[in-house]
Amino acid sequence: MKLILGLLFVVNCFVSLASLSIEGYYQGKNLYVQSSLCDDGFGYCATKVTVNGNIAPSQTGGGAFEINLTNFNFRIGEPLFVVIEHNDGCKPKIINPEVLLPNSTFEVKEIKCSNTGKLTWSTIEESGKLTYQIEQYKWNKWIVIGEVAGQGKGVKTDYVFNVIPHSGENKVRVSQTDNTGNKRASKEVKFVSTAVNAPSIVSDNKYKSIKFVFNGEKVETKYEIYDAFGNILKKGMNNEVDFSDLSKGIYYVNYDNKNEKIVKE
Repeated sequence: MKLILGLLFVVNCFVSLASLSIEGYYQGKNLYVQSSLCDDGFGYCATKVTVNGNIAPSQTGGGAFEINLTNFNFRIGEPLFVVIEHNDGCKPKIINPEVLLPNSTFEVKEIKCSNTGKLTWSTIEESGKLTYQIEQYKWNKWIVIGEVAGQGKGVKTDYVFNVIPHSGENKVRVSQTDNTGNKRASKEVKFVSTAVNAPSIVSDNKYKSIKFVFNGEKVETKYEIYDAFGNILKKGMNNEVDFSDLSKGIYYVNYDNKNEKIVKE
C-alpha cells in the first residue's frame, strides 16, 4: 500500500505542469538553468525544454543544466523563443537571461544628410532589434533629437530621419546603446542649412518674456532654459518664452546653436 501511494505522488508531480518562457536573439551563447526538487520531493522541477518549438536535448533531471543553443545552428541575431516546462508548485530559474539580449554590432555602410535635414543611413551586421538614437551636436554637447527602431537584420538595411536644422553648420550622427550600457556611434556627418536664419534674443528690461527674432520678425527655434545651478526649467520649440513666472536671478538660454546668459533683475 505504501508503494502504491508513493507512485501516486510521483505521477501527481508530473501531471500538474506549468511553463516558463523567454525570448530574445541568438548571440552565440548558451542558457543555464537552475532547477529544484518538486514540492513533494520526487523528481526535479524542470521537465522539458523547447527552442522555437523544437525539443532541446537538455538534461533536465538535475539541479542545474545547460540549454545548448549551438545544436540548432542559429545565425547570430536570429530570434529565439525558449519554453521550459516545469511542475506546478515550483519554478526553475534562468541564470543568464542577458545572453539573449541583442548586442550593438551594426556597421554603417553609408550615412549622409541633405541641407534640408533629411538624414539617411544604411547598415549591415545588426544582431538584434535595437533602437537607433539620432543625435545632433549643439550647445557644446550631443543631444538626442529622435529615435528610429532598428530592424535587426544582418543584411543591408536603409533608414531615414528628418532632422530639424539650426542655422549654419549642423553635425549629426546615429548611435545605439545595448544591454552592456555602452554607446556605439556612427561617424558624424555635416551639412549647412541655407533655409534657417540665425535668431537673436530680444526682451524688455523686466524680462516678462523673451523672443527669438531675425530681422525684426519672430522665428521658431528649439530652446532650453537653465537656472544658475544647471537645473532645466523650460524647453521646447517656439518663437517666444514666458519669463514672468521665473524669479530674479541668472539664467542660461540654449537656442538655435547658441548659448546666452540672461540676468533677470
